[in-house]
Formats: sequence, C-alpha cells, structure tokens
Amino acid sequence: MLSKVLIILVGVSAGALTSCGVTGVLMAVGLTPRFIGRVHEARHIYLFESMIIWGSAAGGVLGVHYDALAGILGTLPGRILQVFYGFFAGIFVGSLAIAIAEMLDVFPVFTRRMRLERGLPYVLLAAALGKSVGAFLYFYL
Repeated sequence: MLSKVLIILVGVSAGALTSCGVTGVLMAVGLTPRFIGRVHEARHIYLFESMIIWGSAAGGVLGVHYDALAGILGTLPGRILQVFYGFFAGIFVGSLAIAIAEMLDVFPVFTRRMRLERGLPYVLLAAALGKSVGAFLYFYL
C-alpha cells in the first residue's frame, strides 16, 4: 500500500513539475502574455496560467493512460472529444512555433533573403494550409 501511495505521489509531483515547466517555457517565449494582450484580459492572467498548467497535466495523464481510454474513444462522444483535442492541440503547437520563430527573428531574415516586399501574410497562410493538408493526409490516408 505504501509503495502505491509513493508511486502516486511521485507521478503527481512529476506531472506538476512538467506542467509548470511548460508554463515557464510559454512565458519565456512570450506566448501567454501575447495572447492575454490580444484579448485584453490582463486581469485574468492567473486564470490563463492555471488553464495552461491544468491542460499540460491533463495532456500528460491522457498520454500515459491512452490504452485505458481506448474504449471511450471509439464511441461518438469520444470521437467528438478527439476532434476538439486535435483542434486545440493544433492551435497550441502552431502558436508555440510562431512565437519561437518570432522570438528568433525568423520572419525578417526570411523576407530579406527571399526579397519579399509584399505578401508575407499570404506566404504564412499558404504554409499553414500546406501543413494542415499534410497532417490530414498523414493521419487519415
């Protein structure tokens, strides 16, 4: 019994540490403050940070216990849950990639090297659509 309690305690502690690390990375690259600034809700910064921490922890738990959830995921509500998860996970990964690229000044270097004076939003949209179509083809065909 004591060994199971110890395993649970270590697992919860490791998950909490990991989710706090994710929050730290998101704060370091400026993703969370940028989003909060965009929606003009600075008074809810602790709520945003808490949701990031809880989302990271929930993602870790679901990743570890995916086999136990396999029966639920085959049902219609499970499929709907997968669609929502995929949508929000895609937003998260895309936002993180853009924030890191912006922090590393990728866009000014790219536009200078490509001699691109106008149309950067269209280039970014084409890259995003290409990535989406590629992911769809990879996972569903």
